Amino acid sequence: MNIYTANQYIKDTFGEKLYKLSLNAGTTCPNRDGTAGIGGCIFCSSLGSGDFSPKADVDIDRQIEQAKQLVASKFKGKHYIAYFQSFTNTYAPVDVLRQLYSEAMAPEEIVTLSIGTRSDCLPPETLELLSDLNQEKPIWIELGLQSIHAKTLSAMNTHTTVAQFDAAVSKLHALGISVIAHVILGFPGETKEMMKDTVRHVAALPVSGIKLQLLHVLRGTALAEQYQLHPFPMMELDEDSDFVIDCLELLPPDMVVHRLTGDGPRSLLLAPSWSTDKKRILNTIHRRLKERNTRQGEHFYG
Repeated sequence: MNIYTANQYIKDTFGEKLYKLSLNAGTTCPNRDGTAGIGGCIFCSSLGSGDFSPKADVDIDRQIEQAKQLVASKFKGKHYIAYFQSFTNTYAPVDVLRQLYSEAMAPEEIVTLSIGTRSDCLPPETLELLSDLNQEKPIWIELGLQSIHAKTLSAMNTHTTVAQFDAAVSKLHALGISVIAHVILGFPGETKEMMKDTVRHVAALPVSGIKLQLLHVLRGTALAEQYQLHPFPMMELDEDSDFVIDCLELLPPDMVVHRLTGDGPRSLLLAPSWSTDKKRILNTIHRRLKERNTRQGEHFYG
């Protein structure tokens, strides 16, 4: 096994393939409403990175049914992961969150709840709720780090810090809640060594999984405006594939890799254009792994 993929982990844990159903909690983000900042992260779309999520004005049970219908032609399994993806999904009063999460977890066919959020949006009462619910069904917290470099985080207008991320990971780990770290590769101004430093940082933390997200430039974002005025270099397919493998070599062999690339909507994608062909990207990565005779964890020294 060259990569410990999410598909393999899910099969090992649940004994079957699961499919993620993208849901919309109707939340916003403290980096948009002025609490932490305004405008949001400059790479984030107007839909809060939930471009494939349903509308928030639809009840959760109906969202689940609609999402199941969307995947019915390609997924014949019986069980699913409910995924709150858009914006910051712990950014609401705890009573509101309890109702949302409980509704999403209620169907028997939902076996896991995955929640995307920021490290500055996990107050004690929310952590207590997550801990309680984690006793009923597994809770995964998808936590945005993106980069450990303060200059990059500032340029991307994230209004987050590495210290916040590390503290959140520590608290969630102490409660037995799985954390999936989000890392973005290819930020303007970052060298490959800087990106690998971010991966090494994640590798040293008690997180169960990671998403290695290729930077996308999406129309309608502040990043797109910058790119059109002053285009910055972006990796081509072969270079990106080799660099993803470099990153995989730094990770613990048992860390679950939930993403090796990204799949922004074609209608919004400005660059890189080759990133729309997900099958080609994954095939290239697996081919290069064999050619390089390497694997995840090859250079992990934990």
